[in-house]
Amino acid sequence: MADLQVAPWILAIPVKRTAIAKSRLAPAYPQHRPELARAFAVDTTAAALASPLVRAVLVVTDDPSVAADVTAAGAYVVPDLPAAGLNEALLHGAAVAAAEFPDDGVAALSADLPALRPAELTAVLAACTAPRSFVIDQPGTGTTLLAAAPGVPLDPRFGVGSALAHQASGAMPIELTGIESVRRDVDTAADLAHAVQLGVGPATADVMSLVLGAATGTEGLAC
Repeated sequence: MADLQVAPWILAIPVKRTAIAKSRLAPAYPQHRPELARAFAVDTTAAALASPLVRAVLVVTDDPSVAADVTAAGAYVVPDLPAAGLNEALLHGAAVAAAEFPDDGVAALSADLPALRPAELTAVLAACTAPRSFVIDQPGTGTTLLAAAPGVPLDPRFGVGSALAHQASGAMPIELTGIESVRRDVDTAADLAHAVQLGVGPATADVMSLVLGAATGTEGLAC
């Protein structure tokens, strides 16, 4: 990684209040859904901070438990002052990042990447050489990362069909192989099973151990 000639990045990670996050996991994990949402955010943040191309991580959230956990991991917490949805939260986070770190690029990163690997994130960020770049999620319709070069508006368009929306807005797709952990966001039980196969971070592994323990009537089993 010594020859990577790119500016450091500031990552903005939006996190919903875990009481309402990851609703599509509720049928499979009715008791542990909030804990899983919190664990995803913690593991995503920790992996992002481990990338040598990430100068800082700003977590945009109003969830006090998430705020405490990501602060302990080394991230900064930005309150979701707009409280008007995902894209507004990201615009707010990007504005804070640009004010604090005007010479660095800003990248919005999904908070539900529990298998995220720092080396794969680093490869993605190194490839973000266009004014705006994005990573398409595993299903092929969504977005897990949107990056904007220093001084370039982030212009997030997350939501249904965001991959096409970001491409239509002029962002360039990152077409790398070997970045499965960056593309594997988790919305459903099947997504989580795939993430576990890739290898989830410690916070998610701990919750999955509790899930397995609850299912078998024991506790503390390894994932």
